[in-house]
Amino acid sequence: MISESSAQLSPLRDPDVRLMLEVRDGSAAAFEELVLRYQRRLVTVLEHQLGSREWAEDLAQDVFLRVYRARKNYVPGAKFSTWLFTIANNGALNALRNRSRRREVSLELRQSGLSGAHPMERLLQASSTEMPARQLDKAETRQMVRLALESLNERQRMAVLLSKFEEMSYADIAEAMELSPKAIKSLLSRARVNLREVLEAYVQRGELPSPRGDDPSPDPS
Repeated sequence: MISESSAQLSPLRDPDVRLMLEVRDGSAAAFEELVLRYQRRLVTVLEHQLGSREWAEDLAQDVFLRVYRARKNYVPGAKFSTWLFTIANNGALNALRNRSRRREVSLELRQSGLSGAHPMERLLQASSTEMPARQLDKAETRQMVRLALESLNERQRMAVLLSKFEEMSYADIAEAMELSPKAIKSLLSRARVNLREVLEAYVQRGELPSPRGDDPSPDPS
């Protein structure tokens, strides 16, 4: 049986790694293909991490620029997506830490940045062990999940986004976030508890979540 980390042990099995090797050898077409494959996914994850579509698009451009600049020194050591989201995670953390003041959370739902209902619905299901006291329509569900995500600290938020939107394994998330798989398991467990509390408070009592301050400390929980 192939383990979940087999792609890390044999990165050349990853077709995107092979594309990146073509980029290293000077193929512009291969780079364009990687951008096409990952741009929307990257922007979606970054928007939920940063809270701004425009900011996410700018950072995604910077991530791809970093990838291109690093092409000559690229050595396949993991899945391409893991390497890409490592760069994206570090960029998002730096962007949040360099911000002069805490951002204000907008309660307006920006539909343009959402990748569809399925990740949101999966996240809601994973965060609640019981049927809600009242049914929420799809727009309200997306808005509440978005606000619930914004109430998490930055590490929990990124771990949840990579797990639910990118469907990455604990091992790949750990590599992307430069933490241990045990720490990722703890992060996701705490995030599920926090999300459930926030969502249940809204469903049962109509309480809106408050954004949590982004904490740059190394505590993984």
